Parts: sequence; structure tokens; C-alpha cells
Amino acid sequence: MEKTSQRRAPTELRIDRHYPFPPENVWRAWTEPQALSHWFGTGRPGSVTEAQVDLRVGGRYRIVSTQPGAETHDVSGEYLEVLPHVRLVFTWAWRSTPERVSRVSIDFVPQDGGTRLRFVQDRFFDDEARIAHERGWKPAFEQLDTFLQLDTEEP
Repeated sequence: MEKTSQRRAPTELRIDRHYPFPPENVWRAWTEPQALSHWFGTGRPGSVTEAQVDLRVGGRYRIVSTQPGAETHDVSGEYLEVLPHVRLVFTWAWRSTPERVSRVSIDFVPQDGGTRLRFVQDRFFDDEARIAHERGWKPAFEQLDTFLQLDTEEP
């Protein structure tokens, strides 16, 4: 899987990846609780203890993950756009700081027999929050890469 660099602006985080899998596979990884449970979280398989998804505009999601000897991470939000296999937009807020709501936008673009995933998280409270999220997304995307590879190898 091709990995591209992350571009930074003070209030947004961008991650651009290409996967050699159809948009349906990549979409599933972001929208099905069982799939989310395999890759999301602290970058460690099995760290997700709860994943709830009500995949519709106005629907909500919640993902809870843990690390050994560390605190529980509890994030939730509302779906703002749901265009199956094309675009997903949702709010993002940690239970510990519910007043700090950011937005995640993901485009699933068919390209070169696979999918170009364009991820943008914006509306951060401050640059420190953006930096912390960038650190958190790095292991999560590594787990996503692994999940997609293994998920497509299964019969």
C-alpha cells in the first residue's frame, strides 16, 4: 500500500493513502462495528472494547478503546454526511473534553484499481489538539493498513 506524507495546517490534519482494494472494502473498515473493532484505537489489535454505529445522517457512533496500564479512550460523534462508498463526514469529541468538537471528512475515491482515501480532520480547539490527534492517527492508520490487507486475504 502506498503511503503519502501528511500535510499540516494549524487547524487541520490531512492524511492521504492509496489502497489496492475497492472503495467498498475501505468503506466497510470505517463503518461496520466489527471491522472498526479490529483496527481502530490505540494501534494495538484488540484495544477496542466497544464500537457502536448508527450509520445515517444524524446517527451517532461511539468507540471505546484501552491500552494496558493506561486510561480508557472514549470518542463519539454524529454523522453529518453518509454517501456510501464515496464520502463520510462526522463530528469527533472525546468524552473527557466534550466541548472540543472537531470534524472528520473521508473521501473514498476509486483510483488505479483501488481506493484513494482522503482523510481530513479539522476544527481543532488549538494546534496542540491537532498535534495530539496526528500522533494518535498514525498507529491507527497502520492498523487500518494491516486490517485491510488481512481482510481481503480471508475467503
